Amino acid sequence: MTKIKFGTDGWRAIIAKDFTVDNVARVTEATAKWLLKNFDKPSVVIGHDCRFAGELFAETTAKVFIAHGVKVFLAKEYTSTPMVSLGALKLKASLGVVITASHNPPSYNGYKLKGHYGGPLVPEKIQEVEDIIPEKHSVNLDSIDLEEAKKKGLLEIAPLEDMYVKHVEEHFDIALIKKSGLKFAYDSMFGAGQRVMKRLFPEIVHLHDDENPGFHGQAPEPIHKNLLEFSNLIKKDGKISCGLCTDGDADRIGLYDSKGNFVDSHHIILLLVKYLVEEKKFGGKIVCAFSVTPRIKKLAAHYNLPIEITQIGFKYIAGYMISEDVLLGGEESGELRLKDIFRSAMVSGWDLPFGNTWRRAERV
Repeated sequence: MTKIKFGTDGWRAIIAKDFTVDNVARVTEATAKWLLKNFDKPSVVIGHDCRFAGELFAETTAKVFIAHGVKVFLAKEYTSTPMVSLGALKLKASLGVVITASHNPPSYNGYKLKGHYGGPLVPEKIQEVEDIIPEKHSVNLDSIDLEEAKKKGLLEIAPLEDMYVKHVEEHFDIALIKKSGLKFAYDSMFGAGQRVMKRLFPEIVHLHDDENPGFHGQAPEPIHKNLLEFSNLIKKDGKISCGLCTDGDADRIGLYDSKGNFVDSHHIILLLVKYLVEEKKFGGKIVCAFSVTPRIKKLAAHYNLPIEITQIGFKYIAGYMISEDVLLGGEESGELRLKDIFRSAMVSGWDLPFGNTWRRAERV
């Protein structure tokens, strides 16, 4: 038996070695039992990114939930993690499951759990699931017919991308962004952000927007050494104002200035706090992982804002954002969540377009 443990952001393993259909079914059976114990008539939203066999693992997950009587909302195509987060919130589901290994190399896949509020399931709840993962699952997967499940009302195909685009268009002034005179570029790193960004901003410069489960051999992690082609594109063009990039499941962000210089997440966090406090007049606690630059403590002191330093893993930050008035939560990995950008409950990354956020966007 393979011991399955959740790390900083889900369970990840090498495909066909430990990340197998049977092991995915084991994790899902534990998750189904946890749901049935903690929710009346539980439901779950399931999505997968562009990685190898994502659809197979997502359908396996759906079959196990269905076998246990849990209602499933299954994405019809690949999705970003923020789409599943938004789907859990909008569809009032008990949980979201994303089949993704995020920024890890293409040989990996993984399994993320999202709470009903759209953000990462908090550590103590994840531990409860992990503690009941069986040595073997009990479901005859071949006996579960998804079409029959639809007829019984246990399975519904959910247009998560359409829901996401609609939510973005309702909460951001897309027309104003397009009229700004700024020229943008976007690198999806062959990941799950590529299609939605082409829908929202077809006119900008797009790079690496073809579906390739192996990411052409490149780990889809938005750090400078993996983005040299994007940096050189911005330098060569000479007219691009800003470059954005996202990881494999589009919940981590990278940023480039007009000269093709990489702006790391530490500086993005500092800039965001400055903007939110000085321009938007927002307040609240700053919650960051201990890996974030110590300058954040100096900035918090400068603005007289409380600050909390957590372990690495956004699931630790999420608990504060659910229960307290948090201005910004961030990690050096590029996962960032802001308050007062949406007047709804927690959605994921800057969740629109890429991650966990709060409340409605103002027109700027």
